[in-house]
Amino acid sequence: MTVSYQLIDQARSSVKKILLSALKGDEIPPNDALKLLKAKGNELLALQHVATEICSEKKKNMVSFVVNRNINFTNICNHGCKFCSFSVPRDSSEAYLLSIDEIEKKVLEALKFNCTEICVQGGINLEVDFEFYKNILKTIKKINSGIHIHAYSPEEVFHMSLLTGDSIESTLKELKKAGLGSMPGTAAEILVDEIRRIICPSKINTAQWIDVIKIAHEIDIPTTSTMMYGHIEDLNHIVEHLEILRNIQKETKGFTEFVPLVYMKENPILSKSVEHPLKHHDYIDDFRLYAVSRIFFNNYIENLQCSWVKLGPKLAQESLNYGVNDFSGTLMEENISKSAGAVHGEYLPPSQIIEIIKGAGKIPAQRDTLYNIISIY
Repeated sequence: MTVSYQLIDQARSSVKKILLSALKGDEIPPNDALKLLKAKGNELLALQHVATEICSEKKKNMVSFVVNRNINFTNICNHGCKFCSFSVPRDSSEAYLLSIDEIEKKVLEALKFNCTEICVQGGINLEVDFEFYKNILKTIKKINSGIHIHAYSPEEVFHMSLLTGDSIESTLKELKKAGLGSMPGTAAEILVDEIRRIICPSKINTAQWIDVIKIAHEIDIPTTSTMMYGHIEDLNHIVEHLEILRNIQKETKGFTEFVPLVYMKENPILSKSVEHPLKHHDYIDDFRLYAVSRIFFNNYIENLQCSWVKLGPKLAQESLNYGVNDFSGTLMEENISKSAGAVHGEYLPPSQIIEIIKGAGKIPAQRDTLYNIISIY
């Protein structure tokens, strides 16, 4: 271990005990995670060092990224989540639903950029039937059978099961048969129903999200895990969310990564709420959360990903010094964060990602969706 024990020694005895326990590989209980989420000054520096040390032991200073394309095939949605500025009603002048031909063109373009992954998500559009969802997958596989399809949130899968009247398991098996390789663990937001009832009352509840994820894992469909933070939730809600994810991973081992997603506050109506005002949030909170996540998931979720779209390339680069080992993907297009107010672009070429990672003193590596390393730079 090369971590600075001098920094740890300067922490309060309760925090020092937690950090030393983390370095030994012990599981950190939720109450200890809550304490670490309040770390400041030298304790924050000590937390950073411990997270970095744990990450370095696992990843040998390597930071990965994936060459992928994101396709948001429709922005029509009937849910009206208060944090979302992407979705619109079907009668909006901005409403769209991509045709299969339009999706095919985007996939062909992605292949010119040597993408290994196509990510597909959209709003809950009542005009779309289950066959259309499957046809998207089949079309992509027809173009290139080797490309990995990372598609459909638990919210979308739950909606599909309602469309067909089939079980979640049957729905997922049909999607897998059509070409689904893995799922984004989005629609999680904060997995605390008292918060969900405020920010996304029309969405699936916590138990339903967990159910879809567990069933996916049971039939060998891996998923990511996510959390949207930095809005009206408090630290207790964050820890409750992290514990739910860790408990799922203990049972299924189906999460490929954890992706904290900071709330984009510029445009959503949630930001204008008087009844539920936003909590104060700054970039130090982002870094602290990354470090705590690395420690909390130490023995269970191996990969911790930053979102350069939300943080911006500079802060994303800095997050690589707080336990983060994955820089996300090239994306090529990204409509959901952009509509909420993100200003950091929709595409980073691999060459730029490589330079960003090198600039942080890390070793860049291209990976596939399931974290198999393709190239090391």
